[in-house]
Amino acid sequence: MKKITTLSLVAASLLSAAQVELQPVGVEATVISDVAHKAQTSADVAQALSDAIPSIDMSRRSGIANDVYIRGQKRDNISVEVDGTKVCGACPNRMDPPVSHIVANQIESIEVIEGPFDVENFGTLSGGIKITTKKPSAEEQGEINLGFGSFGYKKFGASASGGTERVRVSATVSTETSDQYRDGDGNTLAEQLQNYVTANPTANARNYQTKYKDEPAYTKKSAMAKAYIKTFENQELRLSITANRSDDILYANTPMDARYDDSNIYSVEYNIDNISDTYKNINLQYYHSDVDHPMDTMYRNAAMMMGKYKTNQLQTSMDGIKLKNEFNIANHKLVIGLDGSKRMWQGENFDTNTTTGIESNFNVSLTHTETTNKAIFVKLDKSYGAFDVEIGARYDSTEVRPDDVTKASQDYSAFNANIITAYNIDKGHKIFLNIGQASRVPDARELYLGSSGNDQLDQVTNQEVDLGYEAKTSKYKVKAKAFYSMLNNYIYLRPQGTTPESYKFVNLDATVYGAELSASVYMGDAWSLDMGAAYKVGEKNSPAANESKNLADMSPLNGNIALNYEYANNSTATLEARASQKWDTFDAAVGEQEIDAWSILNAKVKHAVNKKFDITVGVNNIFDETYAVSNTYVDLTLLTAQTADVMLLNEPGRYIYTNLDFKF
Repeated sequence: MKKITTLSLVAASLLSAAQVELQPVGVEATVISDVAHKAQTSADVAQALSDAIPSIDMSRRSGIANDVYIRGQKRDNISVEVDGTKVCGACPNRMDPPVSHIVANQIESIEVIEGPFDVENFGTLSGGIKITTKKPSAEEQGEINLGFGSFGYKKFGASASGGTERVRVSATVSTETSDQYRDGDGNTLAEQLQNYVTANPTANARNYQTKYKDEPAYTKKSAMAKAYIKTFENQELRLSITANRSDDILYANTPMDARYDDSNIYSVEYNIDNISDTYKNINLQYYHSDVDHPMDTMYRNAAMMMGKYKTNQLQTSMDGIKLKNEFNIANHKLVIGLDGSKRMWQGENFDTNTTTGIESNFNVSLTHTETTNKAIFVKLDKSYGAFDVEIGARYDSTEVRPDDVTKASQDYSAFNANIITAYNIDKGHKIFLNIGQASRVPDARELYLGSSGNDQLDQVTNQEVDLGYEAKTSKYKVKAKAFYSMLNNYIYLRPQGTTPESYKFVNLDATVYGAELSASVYMGDAWSLDMGAAYKVGEKNSPAANESKNLADMSPLNGNIALNYEYANNSTATLEARASQKWDTFDAAVGEQEIDAWSILNAKVKHAVNKKFDITVGVNNIFDETYAVSNTYVDLTLLTAQTADVMLLNEPGRYIYTNLDFKF
């Protein structure tokens, strides 16, 4: 890896205001607005989130379909919903994380909840992501977006909307493709793997066959359609469908590649406003999402050596219904709701003969499992002069039922609650204190998958305190936050012996704490400076003998600082530095390793030619640095060889891009 000097991280990790404007929704949430226009380098939602919010890190999986962490928490520890629809991935190895089943072209805004402060959704243990897609309008309007970048990147997106006072419809389509990106050393994904195999010949079976080493990195297509129908006064029927199709996605530091990844999201919603002076709203929604995800070894040397390749095909679906009632009682906002869902998850292994194409040796890789949740929740919101308070509570009853009779079924119940408070010192300054508790149940992978599954796992409970300060004036805005999270029965993949097969999911108690800072300084009418920082520590409360106390997935102090110049109406130039300290606090027993410090420089100009046409030109990683942001915790199955570290995947090197946005 190239030697790089770490930037002094007095401030780091918010994108400039010119790229992503962050708006506080409440003291516990942040919204990224106008995502469709702000995601310039790709349609990958994980990239947009990690660029925008200090507390979010990205897990690099490939050129697309990357995952996110909130304060070091990922997988089921954070919930993801799209327009109220809970979305799950099918791959146990996170090749298709929930945020990958929607593309930036379709999104209007994203609300990010940090901590256990959302009682409306099942499983918001340590954070949540709520994606709102574009709504149809009665006015006829449309937009076309073209994107081009290094490494053969091409993106096309189009949307149209229109209708009448009674019926509004919209449609959005997107297609995106890219060759393999090159890191700062000039290596493609396949060449990064080749370098690892050269140093570790025992991993040769995982290497790409010569004829596949120049395959494109991925192809991704997505479409969304909506119809809002006014049935009666103050009543509306809302219909939505989203289809995502991704093909031939390369995962260079993973034993398999994704042959395809198909997902569908359906929603039927009925909304009634202003029923009476007291009864303000009732909303009933049914939703369904499903994912079909086969991953295989067809491109790898193992297929050529054995005359067959192995496929692991995973499928998941989620059906849910939610009823929300909103009341205004003596200036108290009261929300009472019912929430129910059923998730199915299953997997099957089989072999395919490379000559005949005949499939054989079918085996269950993940037993068909249904997780059924029923819940009731309530929220009360009220301001008392300068003091704002919101109180929420939720009760969950959950059943987990596997088809395999040798596996134990489980029943869980939990009471979750939070109190969110803010004291407004004056119009521009406030302090806030949030206290919350939330739980989430183990998923089918943690309970039943292979030798790592543990069907005796307890549910995880997070008890957390957040304390912060926010200031806004005409010259600056600052938001600082500290948090302390106590994770009881935290689910952790831990070695139970000396062999790789000995890893097993267990419950342990852990603590995560840290601080986040973001700030903007306005230097006259044209110049502004945006900055931020995020730091966290994760520790096991009672580590085993000779075991590190460090918790996996806790990235070091990192962030950015951006200088913006607005030279005309809606035209801005931005110079941004991003950096991270060395990742030298990690858990080696679960496969993590030290990662070098890094710093990169990005630049972007967005020019408004007129009200209907914008052009954006940018360069990321100007000095072509070689660096990695994702560590190698064994809860992901990554490439490893005897007596060698797990293969790290480097980030893209110098990336030049342009976007053309047309409105009509």
